[in-house]
Amino acid sequence: MSEDASVNTGAASWPSDARAFLAVRRMQTKLHCWAAADRGRRFDDLYNLVCDPAFLTIAWERVAGNKGARTPGVDRATVAQITSGIGVEAFLQQVRDELTSRVFQPMPVRQVMIPKASGKLRKLGIPTVADRVAQAAVKLVLEPIFEADFQSCSYGFRPNRRAHDAIAEIHHFTSKSYQWVLEADIEACFDMIDHTALMDRLRARISDKRVLALVKAFLKAGVLTTVGTTEGTITGTPQGGILSPLLANIALSVLDDHFAQQWQDTMANEQQRQKRRRYGQPNYRLIRYADDFVIVVTGERCHAEQLRDQVADVLAPMGLRLSPDKTRVVHIDDGFDFLGFNIRRMRKRGSHKSYVYTRPSTKAIASIKARVKTMTYRSTLHHDPGYLMGYLGRVLRGWANYFRHGVSKAIFNAIDSYTWERITSWLRKKHRIGWPELRRRFCLPGTWRLTYEGVRFKGAASVTVIRYRYRGYQIPTQWPPQPAAFTS
Repeated sequence: MSEDASVNTGAASWPSDARAFLAVRRMQTKLHCWAAADRGRRFDDLYNLVCDPAFLTIAWERVAGNKGARTPGVDRATVAQITSGIGVEAFLQQVRDELTSRVFQPMPVRQVMIPKASGKLRKLGIPTVADRVAQAAVKLVLEPIFEADFQSCSYGFRPNRRAHDAIAEIHHFTSKSYQWVLEADIEACFDMIDHTALMDRLRARISDKRVLALVKAFLKAGVLTTVGTTEGTITGTPQGGILSPLLANIALSVLDDHFAQQWQDTMANEQQRQKRRRYGQPNYRLIRYADDFVIVVTGERCHAEQLRDQVADVLAPMGLRLSPDKTRVVHIDDGFDFLGFNIRRMRKRGSHKSYVYTRPSTKAIASIKARVKTMTYRSTLHHDPGYLMGYLGRVLRGWANYFRHGVSKAIFNAIDSYTWERITSWLRKKHRIGWPELRRRFCLPGTWRLTYEGVRFKGAASVTVIRYRYRGYQIPTQWPPQPAAFTS
């Protein structure tokens, strides 16, 4: 490490949140610049940063501010219990002492089974609060280093990147001549990553054996199953840990590097791509979001089929394989689902031109309708109407904001009508009054609406994209509202 980047590991007191944020951001900027300037550099003496009070303070803030702070690990301790018990500084000091003395030992993660959209169950591992803080500190140190190596085609679990960026890139390429799509999914990615191959990729950048030993300890911590037995973790990184997304991206970067190198060598400019087309060779581009990815291809269907075997060969050394049920080759005219969106090329109504449209997928529409239906059952009649409207407002606002960039006016109107029908039916059942009285007392005209405004993005296809905004139901200050409240 450079001489001008000394780290104060012997701080006498814990810094404030603001000072800790500035210190961590300054150090992360240095690490990222050094990694980007020298692609072959290996970093040493990083363990002192993991133990630094500023890094542990920011790690605690991220753990405490996460929604999972209410969920305990195998020690049954939550963030709230630690805050009201021994206190934050005493807890962080205990974690720091264990890290600096090299006696810190991660505990097994608590396994929780959550349902998937396909009907199967997903294994979720919940670490203890102490392990989460230590993992967050390690991530703060490692992420800026490996961000310098990650390719631009990767969008999942990375700072300043989101799912919409991946959808926009797919829209751009499919609006060109990339008509065939290899839609792929890695089977049990977080559970099947080979530890040896993952540690080898870590050693390519990290030479601090203490940091490598700590990461390996997290990988080998084990799992406390739902039946109460403890199982060892031979492969994989527990899905649910703070460090797991970064480790998964490091493992899957082997796929990004392979296709990025091929693109740079043979398809980087228009002349190279046109030459490949003249000789009947395909051009292709990888877009990945975590373990879901697509490869858009120019040429014939057989070219996309050949890439399936190529991807399998690249992933095999990492202990990963493609899911046969979720991996297929489709034409852009037939459409495919990716990250909740349905992407398909269709003829524009009233013209002979075809454009690529993105809209909410069938599963996404069914999921939001199911949530609305669940909250408007007869079994929820004991809820206060204000609670119901507030909950549905948050749910629909989040859903509409995620799908706000899409040609989906009819879909949003259908969900709006469905939600309004469910709410009015729920109110009639709760108050047992007729429709005219219900309309006079409860219905404010034009307040329950998914409004939209047309926005034209001048891109590859120059299509009109609709931006949706959910205003929500206006709850009167007096509940139940009186007719006089609506006469003014």
